[in-house]
Amino acid sequence: MDAIVVKLPNANLNFGSASTFKKCRPKPHYYNIPFLKANISSPITSSVVKKKICTKSSLAHVWRKIQGVNNWENLVEPLDNLLRQEIIRYGEFVSACYKTFDLDSNSKRYLNCKYGKKNMLHEVGLGESGYEVTKYIYATPDIKYIPIQTSRTCCGRWIGYVAVSNDDETKKLGRRDALITFRGTVTNLEWIANFMSSLSPARLDPHNPRTEVKVEAGFLSLYTSNESECKFGLPSCRDQLLLELSRILKMYKGEEMSITIAGHSMGSSLALLLAYDISELGMINTRNTPITVFPFGGPRVGNIEFKKRCEELGVKVLRIVNINDPITKLPGVFFNESTFKGIPLISCSCYTHVGVELILGFFKMQNPSCVHDLETYINFLKNPLDLKTRRDDFGFLLHKAKALLLNAQFFNELWPTAALNMLELVQSQRL
Repeated sequence: MDAIVVKLPNANLNFGSASTFKKCRPKPHYYNIPFLKANISSPITSSVVKKKICTKSSLAHVWRKIQGVNNWENLVEPLDNLLRQEIIRYGEFVSACYKTFDLDSNSKRYLNCKYGKKNMLHEVGLGESGYEVTKYIYATPDIKYIPIQTSRTCCGRWIGYVAVSNDDETKKLGRRDALITFRGTVTNLEWIANFMSSLSPARLDPHNPRTEVKVEAGFLSLYTSNESECKFGLPSCRDQLLLELSRILKMYKGEEMSITIAGHSMGSSLALLLAYDISELGMINTRNTPITVFPFGGPRVGNIEFKKRCEELGVKVLRIVNINDPITKLPGVFFNESTFKGIPLISCSCYTHVGVELILGFFKMQNPSCVHDLETYINFLKNPLDLKTRRDDFGFLLHKAKALLLNAQFFNELWPTAALNMLELVQSQRL
């Protein structure tokens, strides 16, 4: 599947010499959105987003196309309005994870959701969304790599939730939608733990290990680790999810269904691993019950064999990416799908993105850290030309970031330090 970007044309804007969409990768139909000049005041015109699906058709009639049955052909360039609305909707479900995650160390709900399942969506303004939360999901970070000082014996943390559309919403959607969302990393230590590892065989199907299918070991550990050493420890994130999805599929057996998985940052990697897992295990037939992943600002997860297997299984992935987001370049800044394309012995050991890319382009010098912020992703999709950028200022920041990444790639033992330096670089620009 070729990477495709969203075009944001506006006849009233004067881009000057930057008006040409330039190729940024060797794939066809892959264009870079130009940096907007300062002092842009022209309104967004109706040409920004076109409705390519018949306006008389409701989502209930075209939901399979929106879920990617045809790999979003003719829906992302330019971006179809109905697809844009669905991306925003799922992004807001992911945002709810951040808004309700308790980071107050003095709270009884520390590292858990602040609210109960019945009230959680209502507390973040999604009470009328038509979905009901059925289960909270917890993950146990792999802390073998780095010493984490904690007084807690078990370290399972709330990572997301499972929700199902109610009867009324199901009629509007045209199917029963089982939704799984994952938050991203919220601490520096989690970032280091997630990016200190290398590619490792997934081995999620006990009957066919497929050792050639490899994924980032840190993400895999977060997905499969449990608290077996604790008397009342949690099962793994994987076991929790497979058990709940099995229950939901059994409950709504005979209904037309979809499984939608959305995540941001690290949560994007968990979303893709889950989609691959349930497909590889044969829990559902993806032709009848599509599995769609909407990752926001997600890193690479596996190698080329992982990508091929996801495509063979019918997993549909629409990656929403800010071209200025450094996290989407990780891991494998230099050893990726583009660097050693066509060299089998090397490419199979390189990290590779999966699915269709919907590339955005935003950056604010007043707050450079916005390039990875989920709320900024969502707001840009709502108002794609409201954010202004300046090429020179961003180029300076990008140059420093590249220097840190170069240091990390060629000196593997310095990677944790480089990861922290990258975070400090972004955080130092906050106002």
